[in-house]
Amino acid sequence: MNTMMKLRWLALPVLLMTLHAPAALAMGDDDSDKKTPDCPKGQVYDSKSKSCVPEKTSMLSDSDKTNYAYHLAKKGEYQAAINLLDTLHNQNTKEAWNYRGYATRKLGKTDEGMAYYQKSIALDPKYAKVREYLGEAWMIKGRPDLAKEQLTIIKSLCGVDCEEYRDLNAAIQGHPEA
Repeated sequence: MNTMMKLRWLALPVLLMTLHAPAALAMGDDDSDKKTPDCPKGQVYDSKSKSCVPEKTSMLSDSDKTNYAYHLAKKGEYQAAINLLDTLHNQNTKEAWNYRGYATRKLGKTDEGMAYYQKSIALDPKYAKVREYLGEAWMIKGRPDLAKEQLTIIKSLCGVDCEEYRDLNAAIQGHPEA
């Protein structure tokens, strides 16, 4: 009987983890960059063919160009990201404005980047990633009060366990991720 009680106590945490893991994994990060491979210069990853294709091909979707621009920006290739975003047929999407803002801010043009973030927010006020980046920009500008406002909004959108909340909170606490 003693062994049976121990097994029951062990089974409960495993059951709880199994039930909650899918929901936790679904929250927060829409970062397609984690699965985007590097392509040679002048090429972009095409999610349909699962290969790198010439940047100027007409078959390439705006979504793939946008995702690859973000991939470039996260690698530090900010101007290349902006140049790719310039080729979009529809540049007026929340992701395109956000990634343009991110790359621009990383080039040291914080005010210009923030203007792009505002355009993204105008399209979707509930887009947590743009809120994170706007908060980081406010930290650069020396306005932690306004960064904390963005953190509060992110908390209302996806809670404290989503990547956007954790990253902005770390930046506010003085421990930004690279």
